[in-house]
Amino acid sequence: MAFTNFAAADVPPATGEQVVTETIEVSGVFDGENKRFIGGGDLGDGGQDEGQDPLFQLAAGATLRNVILGSPAADGVHCAGSCTLSGVHWEDVGEDAATFRGTGATVVIENGSATAADDKVFQDNRGAGGSVTIRNFEVSNFGKLYRSCGNCSTQAARTVTMQDITATAPGDILAGINVNLGDRLTIDGVTLVGDDIGLCDLFEGNDTGDEPTKIGEGPDGTACVATGVTGP
Repeated sequence: MAFTNFAAADVPPATGEQVVTETIEVSGVFDGENKRFIGGGDLGDGGQDEGQDPLFQLAAGATLRNVILGSPAADGVHCAGSCTLSGVHWEDVGEDAATFRGTGATVVIENGSATAADDKVFQDNRGAGGSVTIRNFEVSNFGKLYRSCGNCSTQAARTVTMQDITATAPGDILAGINVNLGDRLTIDGVTLVGDDIGLCDLFEGNDTGDEPTKIGEGPDGTACVATGVTGP
């Protein structure tokens, strides 16, 4: 069965193209004006190998806007702390689209899209405090839209909110969270297009590096709360 790729359909026309051979360091605001950025040189092949460098490294408090990440995208975007990703589109997610770190970090992803993520789109490795908000976002052909790290050496309760999401099959799950660590996921408005896309997987996370154990799935009214869900 064929599915319309909604995420890719909303990518704005690229105004130009730039091959990135060294990670672009961003502090303050970087406005790409809808240019397409593609990994080159030693930035990785966009596969699932761990340890790839990102195309963009955002300092705490930085904003990345109006950027298209082409293929290969290496390890996408890394945020060292609080950051905003506005109008950022991933045409072919590499290892991850974006990874979040830092204690007390507040992350906002808005008005963007991602497609072709073999595994995760957003990887949340933050310490205690802060939050992640994903709003007005479209995703298709993906594993998980969001994953709270299940086996990081330093763990914390993480809070994530999803608002006005369109998820198009094929897709696995919107979010994976660690209920034993106090993670909280709120989904407020999501449209599911196509079959077999779940809302949340519930895990028992650890700090040992072991593969986390899945202990449940679907909204439980506490760790995972979902309203305004439409679709199959």
